[in-house]
Amino acid sequence: MPKYTNDLLETFPNPAPENDFWIRMQIPEFTCLCPKTGQPDFATLYLDYLPDKKCVELKSLKLYTVSFRDKGAFHEAITNEILNDLAKLTKPKFMRLTARFYVRGGIFTTVVVEHKKKGFKPENPIQLPEFSNERSTY
Repeated sequence: MPKYTNDLLETFPNPAPENDFWIRMQIPEFTCLCPKTGQPDFATLYLDYLPDKKCVELKSLKLYTVSFRDKGAFHEAITNEILNDLAKLTKPKFMRLTARFYVRGGIFTTVVVEHKKKGFKPENPIQLPEFSNERSTY
């Protein structure tokens, strides 16, 4: 498995660039390492984006997210890194990544980061998911 790298990510042309449509993905098997303890951290990633000219290819996204399993990083840093890589590659009109990390030390952590194309304001912005300790709740 290659080390975490945005070289794993691929795109394909937006099949309907004349339309605004949301793409919503749930990635339930994300893991990375706690930089303090070296113990695994588990999360479900929720990716919501409004594509412009490119969409992210799913198999490459899976390989990219799996490649983080041996990387030590704080929740906030890794969530921003993933969003920045995806936004740089796809140049969406809007993108939001929500990382819901499972409980550690009695605390659930959720990190939400957004990217907006300059001047873009969604007419009906999507709402953040409700807090829950359920793994599959969106």
